[in-house]
Amino acid sequence: MSLVVPHFPDSVIVRSADAEVIGRAPITMRLLADSSATGGALSAQRVTLNDGADGAAPHHHTGSAELFYLLDGRAQLLSGDEVVTAERGDLVIVPPGLAHAFAAAPGHDADILIVVTPGVERFEYFRQLERVAYGRQPPESLLELQELYDNHLRTSAAWTAARTGRAV
Repeated sequence: MSLVVPHFPDSVIVRSADAEVIGRAPITMRLLADSSATGGALSAQRVTLNDGADGAAPHHHTGSAELFYLLDGRAQLLSGDEVVTAERGDLVIVPPGLAHAFAAAPGHDADILIVVTPGVERFEYFRQLERVAYGRQPPESLLELQELYDNHLRTSAAWTAARTGRAV
């Protein structure tokens, strides 16, 4: 077992008004702290999803765990082959290598704090996602970034069934 010993000289304080916000309803993301700000300890963002909106498609990280804390609302989270419905105050932590995804539960909003540890410099990946969502970059551009951002896209029959209501 290796231990990541982060090094950053001062506390990281991010005021809500100062956080970069990407996207617009029904999906917005506040970029809170990237790996470079925390000496590699973690990266954190807050995702707000309205009215059943999809968050992240199934993917995995080879070197990081991902923590999902429901600040408010109700969300569906893929963890391996299981789809979990989480509500305000619930916590789900997905280990490295395990497929996961998240979305607001159908008919609900979700406000989620997401922490990846050890941190991966990932804010530029989220900016690329925004460019893809608004048609400024092709979706295939994400495939070129999988290794750089340790964000490996997957397929999941369980996730597709949960989100569409149809078995695949």
